[in-house]
Amino acid sequence: MILRIYLCNQTLGVYRYIIKRTSMNNVNSIFKKTSDGCYAFVRLFHSENYNHPSSVQTEFQDRAKLKISSGRYARFTDGCAVAELGDTAVMVTAVSKPRLNVTSFLPLVVDYRQKAAAAGRIPTNFLRRELGPTEYEILVGRMIDRSLRPLFPVGFSNDTQIMVNLLSVDGVHDPDVLSINAASAALAISDIPWNGPIGAVRVGLHNNEVIINPTRKELSVSDLNLIVTAASQNLVVMLEGSANNVLQQDFLKAIKAGVKECQKICQSIFQLQKLCGKIKRTFEIKSLPNEEIIESVRTLSMMRLKEVFTDYNHDKISRDEKIKEIRLDIINKVKESMELMPDTESVNEAFNIVSKNIFRELVFDLKTRCDGRSFTDLRPISCEVDLYNPLHGSALFQRGQTQVFCTVALDSIDSSLKLDPVSVLTSGLKEKNFFLHYEFPPYAVNEIGRSGPAQRRELGHGALAEKGLRAVVPSDFPFTIRLTSEVLESNGSSSMASVCGGSLALMDAGVPIICPAAGVAIGLLTNYNDNDTKHLENYCLLTDILGIEDYLGDMDFKLAGTKKGITAIQADIKIPGLPLKVVMEAVIAACDAKSRIIDIMNSVIDKPRVKKSNWPVCEKLEIPPHKRGKLLGPGGINLKRIMLETGAQISQQEENMYTIFAPNQSAMDEAKDTVDKLLTSESEPQLEFGAIYTAKIVEIRDVGVMVILHPNMHPALIHNSQLDQKKISHPSALGLEVGQEIQVKYFGRDPVSGLMRLSRKVLFSTGGNIIRKQT
Repeated sequence: MILRIYLCNQTLGVYRYIIKRTSMNNVNSIFKKTSDGCYAFVRLFHSENYNHPSSVQTEFQDRAKLKISSGRYARFTDGCAVAELGDTAVMVTAVSKPRLNVTSFLPLVVDYRQKAAAAGRIPTNFLRRELGPTEYEILVGRMIDRSLRPLFPVGFSNDTQIMVNLLSVDGVHDPDVLSINAASAALAISDIPWNGPIGAVRVGLHNNEVIINPTRKELSVSDLNLIVTAASQNLVVMLEGSANNVLQQDFLKAIKAGVKECQKICQSIFQLQKLCGKIKRTFEIKSLPNEEIIESVRTLSMMRLKEVFTDYNHDKISRDEKIKEIRLDIINKVKESMELMPDTESVNEAFNIVSKNIFRELVFDLKTRCDGRSFTDLRPISCEVDLYNPLHGSALFQRGQTQVFCTVALDSIDSSLKLDPVSVLTSGLKEKNFFLHYEFPPYAVNEIGRSGPAQRRELGHGALAEKGLRAVVPSDFPFTIRLTSEVLESNGSSSMASVCGGSLALMDAGVPIICPAAGVAIGLLTNYNDNDTKHLENYCLLTDILGIEDYLGDMDFKLAGTKKGITAIQADIKIPGLPLKVVMEAVIAACDAKSRIIDIMNSVIDKPRVKKSNWPVCEKLEIPPHKRGKLLGPGGINLKRIMLETGAQISQQEENMYTIFAPNQSAMDEAKDTVDKLLTSESEPQLEFGAIYTAKIVEIRDVGVMVILHPNMHPALIHNSQLDQKKISHPSALGLEVGQEIQVKYFGRDPVSGLMRLSRKVLFSTGGNIIRKQT
């Protein structure tokens, strides 16, 4: 139902006051100025619009349409939206509740869960149900968080939860980008304060042609897998992707194309918001310290902070200690000097505001950073390789006060990382023969913590570093590569240091990478208006940022690649979007910096080693079909025995092709000798039913004797009841001994157990053709 009420200028304010006082939270009020100078007020009832299913569509050229709908599912939530692309559908819900303790931090939680039922599968774990979040789910959740967080208004600190539920997966269109768009729509139509919407697309690149939202098949041959999130007015909010050494100009072209397509999605969500959106709720902004406290803190701390921020001899620890000392002193002095004693939290917040402003002002005024570098300078870099002989590959990369120790371990192809069925369906990868594990212990930042499983941050940094190196590692390498990166010291950009250290370790291990790779982080300082980030006039890009520049800055832009092109990117933008111009400049600055880093790395090692003495060995072995049984043995017992005796692993790759992996050459030689003996040994003779054979006793048991009919045959049991016509309780009653030869009659094999049926007693009553001992 829609009511149009025409109001003059005088009554407009009165009507707005009535709406505010009556708390009409379940209506959407739109005031539009008419041609006669009055205002048309449109009242959209929540019960007839928000609960009523509404949908919008976004068309892409020659691609599947993106459909976003709301009002059908989960209507108790603050906002719910369903996004569909092809036959893949994702539902996202948004709920926000006030906190008792108001803080400046936004407690946003994004839960992305893959449902096996959405793909028509059943989980293969013991409980046959979804368990804890997988690494892929955590990474997608982080990506959604980074896309949404910058657009929440400053001061909003309600508990907010975004839950992503996969409704269906068609195996063609990935649900991760759909989830970002559905989350954007859910927040836009809800009453949760949020300055969206945003749109997200995946961008591929094949034969220098940009592909928007490529299918899984198209992505498998694409040189680029880039996710672009952008707000209206072409503002970039988030970038995440990997590339196959894509050239800089092609990469920039893909970003531009992605941002352009995002604008269509933003417009569609705007339309959905008009159809069924709620009025945004008011919220209590955490009260900032009053001007008197801020001015008092500024007066007392300005000169001391400037002295710290311009003392280029400070390192991370000494600078932090000095600022901590100033903070405690200022809090005490301000509380003593003011008549109405302020609380410690207000003074502490005022100190944070003042110190951040002074830090940024100094950078703009002096054109010099707090460690004395210019905007484009790199920190001092040193590299070492081949640190410990038993390791297949090792490297230590030091950049400023960021230190990373990387190791490479090579193992058989059977050790490759297997993915769960749903991840296979959504990502297209069944297994990975190259993976990177990133570790960030608490001592890296002089803290105390508990060791345990990898946390969300460690998984995210490791995945980014892996993307930066995956493009240079050969896909047909005969071993599985595990690269570990342990951060020993951290003062900014440890994930990009892992790319540099990982590249050095791979070359030290002799892995034939295409070319060295490196990574660098670019920071940003701006004097932006909260309501307008499109027109940034005063800003500066910082190459190879410190931890304090990341914390007090507006962007953490990480880029990895080779001298030729780009292999990975991740942009965390802390303000509500960046113009394309700034993003392009950041890409250019990062590409220049990574080339300089590679030059330094090349002075230590510039190409993979030929082969290290401790390398494992891998060879292919072709086995004819008729000899396959000899190699395997019953139940694969021969392969297990070779593994236990020599340490070599034999695995089947194709129908007649096997791979032998050994930890060293001596183990390989021993394994090959064993295989040769198995293949050249004589086969068991075919026994004739009812024939008489000469058998050799190899063991005396209480129940009978164990005999062999042929050297290649397994021992068979002759029970006491079949040894003689008279009943005996032990074979010794007949004078039988080990090594003695006796004659037995063969009656085939037991149909249940498959064991040979032999008898000696029947020879005392019936005759038969004697067949002598087999040779």
